[in-house]
Amino acid sequence: MVKVPPPIWALLWVLLAAGASYLARWPRVPGLPIVPLGVMLVVLGLSISIPSALLFRREGTEINPISEANKKLVISGLFRFTRNPMYLGLVIMTLGIAIWVGTWPMLLAPVATFAVANWVHIPFEEAKMRRQFGDAYDNYVHRVRRWI
Repeated sequence: MVKVPPPIWALLWVLLAAGASYLARWPRVPGLPIVPLGVMLVVLGLSISIPSALLFRREGTEINPISEANKKLVISGLFRFTRNPMYLGLVIMTLGIAIWVGTWPMLLAPVATFAVANWVHIPFEEAKMRRQFGDAYDNYVHRVRRWI
């Protein structure tokens, strides 16, 4: 699971949920869809993920979570508030899509995106960062939350 990049997992969960919604004849959640809110959440997720990814590029470090090593511990930008802004953005985007579409199966996509990030990708990355950056990473972990 770790070898598949997180955005691909998010896309797969959304596509599987869309397929399940189609097969179930698009069963609507009462009160949904709320298209403006869904669009706002997708834009918010993108506005969190993209600048964070670009910051990695500017800092000259790897964005690929399975890279052997990272050249730098990035703790600026949105990383001052959450250790995982790119994952946070993906979860918010998938939630936005779920609210935008408004079907029961779509609500599983943000849950699955969160679960894979929180219990597969993030522990793998945290162990790698701890090995590589030691006390500097531990200090960062004590100052900044995993999510928000």
